[in-house]
Amino acid sequence: MAARPLLAPSTAPDAPGALGKAFLNVRDAAEYLGLSPHTLYVWRHRRQGPPSFRMGQRGRVMYRLEALDVWVREQEQADSRANRSLSPLNTAPRMRSDYDASA
Repeated sequence: MAARPLLAPSTAPDAPGALGKAFLNVRDAAEYLGLSPHTLYVWRHRRQGPPSFRMGQRGRVMYRLEALDVWVREQEQADSRANRSLSPLNTAPRMRSDYDASA
């Protein structure tokens, strides 16, 4: 079963007045992710966060809605609280190699 895209109410295709946008500007992408636009600007400057690109002659920074959903899923999988295989609670305790039990 395909994952359902994360759609904010303002961008949902069936929302009143929604255009079903495929691309979002910084303000709309920040709202979609629940972040401030400043955070996205800082992440872009640091080459972090979701992938973005410049569009058009004026070079507006844009985010592909599809890429935002993929990025969110990647963040979930990288977090040990969401991904059981990364959780330290699901691994057997390991002894340090330099540990001397007789001391």
